[in-house]
Amino acid sequence: MKAVVADPASVRRRLQDAQARPGFRGMLEDRRYDRSGELSARGEVLRTRTYRAPGELRHLVTWKGPTEPAVGGYKIREELEIGMEAPADPLLRALGFHAVQAIDRFVELYRLADVVVRLEWYPRMDVLVEVEGSPSGIEAGVLATGIPRSDYLPDALADFVVRYEARTGRTAALALAELAGEPPSWEAS
Repeated sequence: MKAVVADPASVRRRLQDAQARPGFRGMLEDRRYDRSGELSARGEVLRTRTYRAPGELRHLVTWKGPTEPAVGGYKIREELEIGMEAPADPLLRALGFHAVQAIDRFVELYRLADVVVRLEWYPRMDVLVEVEGSPSGIEAGVLATGIPRSDYLPDALADFVVRYEARTGRTAALALAELAGEPPSWEAS
């Protein structure tokens, strides 16, 4: 579940007041891979993820199965994730996969019981909050953020991009390379 965040500082305070444990804070770099469109044709995602912060560098490879129809407003899909000692991108390229999308963002991660709440600043777009976990955990995480439940959607990031561009008349930038020298949102605020 994701929602647009008008006031990240307020959400951060509310999470802290709810005793959410702060976790990773830094850059999160995603690269989505495909091979001649075969994964997207099946509704699958193959992604590498790199977490970068002072003193921390982690690499993950994730496969996501097709999204099942949303039940109760929750997006459900099988997900397998493996930590790597080094970036997996060279291995994926050797297997014939090519990067089809880059997503860079600055994130703050919080844990509240069995839920993960992540504040996400994209290079040029709305700040989003994503809440992941069990249905009851998601509801507790949503409540802790102080953002109305009706603002949360099971939509894909692409849907948030479309709404941002329609509302602002500006082109969203999901990767730092798209900014052409403009400072990213997390530096401008």
